[in-house]
Amino acid sequence: MVNGRKRISRRRFCQNSLAAIAAAEMPFAGSTGTLFGREPLKGKPNILFIFSDQQRWDSVECYGSPLFKGLTPNLDKLADEGVRFEHAFTCQPVCGPTRAVLQTGKYATEIGCFRNNIALPENETTLAHRLSNAGYEVGYLGKWHLASSSGGPEKNFHTRPVPPRLRGGYKDFWLASDVLEFTSHGYGGHMFDDKGQKREYDQSRYRVDAQTDWALEYLRRQKNDKPFFLFLSYIEPHHQNDRNHFEGPHGSKERFKDYAVPGDLQGTKGDWREEMPDYLGCINSLDRNVGRIRDELEKLGLAQNTLIVYTSDHGCHFCTRNGEYKRSCHESSIRIPLIVHGPGFRGGKTVKKLVNLLDVHATVLAAGQVQLPASCRGRALQELVSGKVDDWPEDTFVQISESQVGRALRTHKWKYAVRAPGKNGARDSHSDLYVEDFLYDLENDPHERQNLVSDPAFNNLRAELAQRLIKRMIKIGEQRPIIKGAVLAFSGLYIDGLLCSAYSSGYYGGY
Repeated sequence: MVNGRKRISRRRFCQNSLAAIAAAEMPFAGSTGTLFGREPLKGKPNILFIFSDQQRWDSVECYGSPLFKGLTPNLDKLADEGVRFEHAFTCQPVCGPTRAVLQTGKYATEIGCFRNNIALPENETTLAHRLSNAGYEVGYLGKWHLASSSGGPEKNFHTRPVPPRLRGGYKDFWLASDVLEFTSHGYGGHMFDDKGQKREYDQSRYRVDAQTDWALEYLRRQKNDKPFFLFLSYIEPHHQNDRNHFEGPHGSKERFKDYAVPGDLQGTKGDWREEMPDYLGCINSLDRNVGRIRDELEKLGLAQNTLIVYTSDHGCHFCTRNGEYKRSCHESSIRIPLIVHGPGFRGGKTVKKLVNLLDVHATVLAAGQVQLPASCRGRALQELVSGKVDDWPEDTFVQISESQVGRALRTHKWKYAVRAPGKNGARDSHSDLYVEDFLYDLENDPHERQNLVSDPAFNNLRAELAQRLIKRMIKIGEQRPIIKGAVLAFSGLYIDGLLCSAYSSGYYGGY
């Protein structure tokens, strides 16, 4: 085995080499160099980051378990022509923390944004800062969710414009709301432009369509004198908080009523029976608008040199694992779609290694020929696409907040999760003591119906996974914790026939 010091050095060398390779092989228009054997590129690519909210990975048909046939033809085409990542995960299954992770390349506890309603610190360096310094025009459109903090109305931007100092460096174009579901609904609402002025969309226009209209306006205004980075952040298919329902386009309830029930929901209660058709309507709308965007890029002559990244912040379990929709260790909470298409990502390849949103952060920087900083916790996915990597991690690490203070490790076969007794997930970011909470055999129980955490036959395995989890925690600056064996009386109860952990009644905000 490679010792720890040598392995870390090699990893950092590979990460930083990506930008150097790109710079060396694409120094000017007309360069004949190639990146990882792909087509020649002319200068730096444009980067269009399309971000959905609360989207399960299996809602995209190309992932192999279609919820509704023909739901996502445009995303399927994007995958057929680009690269699909089979096992992609969030690092924190809740809105605000995930966005902080994605913008900074660090775990939520490192940033301080371990739950919703904690603003991104103004001294953090984001994707926008780094790409702007590399010559990009940087723009943001949609849901931000990184400006508001607890502590009084002066720190609350849920319904007010986000001031420039809290926009994370997106200085060239801004049309957004901090919490989009507080300023809009499926039909009707507004966002705020760079001057803090409301920009409303027609009551008859579905929100995804209206937001895409504005994105197309942005693309048409490009002068092609410098590459652009546009972060397009939709709220769909997230539920509408003030109405406590998913809001698909009109007609969704009838159009998508005959859906296939995912294995993790079969036989459970939750609210998926009444909400799934609208949820699927949201996703179908996102898919159709991805098609609109790609068509516009073709018309503008931008398609060949634009990198498109499509992913989501977390999944959705429809109140079957706790009292709301995410904030748990389960696949339905943490597994997300991830499709990348464009320069360096073509050919219909499927990557089966475990990847996460920290790797997506690194990928965007590498695409922009930005050297990855030492603080970056992810690895650029170009390494996997090139096939020139033999030391990719065999597990991924997840932090869980608000519902609990939890940690989880996901390998190809196992899911192992712990939680901190007596800790409030809305107040505490970490703990020195955890108790085992879940163990799932994902090969034999992919829908996570049988919790093995108290089965003595797996004592040795749990001890091994606990040590791997502790190493992950220490590596990002957490103190070495004690992990105790499962205590069923601690938090176990049956919900919908599944052994689940009690959902805290503390703050979670519903975002």
